[in-house]
Amino acid sequence: MKRTLIIAILILFNTVSVWGSNGNEADKAIEPETAYLGEQKKIFRQNIPSIAKQFIGISYELGANPLQSSASDNSHLFFSIYTLAAQKAGLSYKEYLPMKYLLLNIHEVDENDLQNGDLLVLNNAHAAMIYHVEKTGKIHLIYASGKRRQVLSFNSDNPVFYVYWLENLKGFYRLADVMLKQTN
Repeated sequence: MKRTLIIAILILFNTVSVWGSNGNEADKAIEPETAYLGEQKKIFRQNIPSIAKQFIGISYELGANPLQSSASDNSHLFFSIYTLAAQKAGLSYKEYLPMKYLLLNIHEVDENDLQNGDLLVLNNAHAAMIYHVEKTGKIHLIYASGKRRQVLSFNSDNPVFYVYWLENLKGFYRLADVMLKQTN
């Protein structure tokens, strides 16, 4: 009985050891893929400023997609910027989502860790995209304004940034990882 118990324990120990070593080998195999995805996301963020600038000044129209017309609303503006930046990085952006659903696919980030493509979200669920973060900390934002009937750009030195945007700020947010995936 003791001998059977000892043999069973040794078999169990060896099985667990094998599982553990296979898991480590699998982790090592995933690392290059994870590193490559990280590099793609870096390229994604680097492409956002030049892509966003292309849309500044186009007309605002509810439901309009700037990839199909010369007008946009905010949801389609963000979708277009993310989609084009993802394509240039060898990624795909999940899909078009109306703003209320896009806001379900983001997570809050610290204001000292802002990156190109992050969103500034207001308490009323309006949002602007941070399309460029300077080394000085100055941020450049873009959004489709229904009131002004066009896509506007402004920066954190603008008095409106403090008087309106920061006064009504809910927080700064970043796309959830599930919104971007590798195309290969």
